[in-house]
Order: sequence, then structure tokens, then C-alpha cells
Amino acid sequence: MLRKKLGAGLAAVSLFVGLTACQKQDEAAAGKGPAEKAGAQVDAAAAKAGDALNKAGEKTGQVLQSAGEKTGEAVKQGGEKLEGAAKDAQKKE
Repeated sequence: MLRKKLGAGLAAVSLFVGLTACQKQDEAAAGKGPAEKAGAQVDAAAAKAGDALNKAGEKTGQVLQSAGEKTGEAVKQGGEKLEGAAKDAQKKE
């Protein structure tokens, strides 16, 4: 019973927050002065820059992971060749 009430209350709050967040930007800017509008533009630009940095960071991480995997494979192959050469040298002794 308590869970149902809590769930209904949470759903109502979520709906309210969701609907107020969907307010048009022009409507939200109504009544704001030039400094407030400029601040909102700066905030929007900072958010876009942050998104771009996140995307660049993700791509960099993917490239580094790929390079690490290739390096690991090359080291493994080099180790196998070295081990084979060592076995051949032991046979010749």
C-alpha cells in the first residue's frame, strides 16, 4: 500500500518536472534582462562545448584502447618468436 502511494507520488512529481522542463526557451526568457539572456547563451555554449569535449574524450579512449590491444598483440607475437628462437638455440647446443 505504501509502495503504491510512494510510486504514485513519485510519478506525479516526475510528470510535473518533465512538463515544466519542456517549456519553450522563448517563454522561459520572457521578462529576463539583457544580462540574464547573455548568461543563458553563455550557459548553452558551455553545455555544447562540454558535450563536444565528452565526445572527443570518448573517441580518444576508443583509439587508445585499440592501440593498446594492437600493441599487446605485437608484444605477444614478439614473445612467441623469442621463445621459439630460444628453443632453437637450445636444440643446437
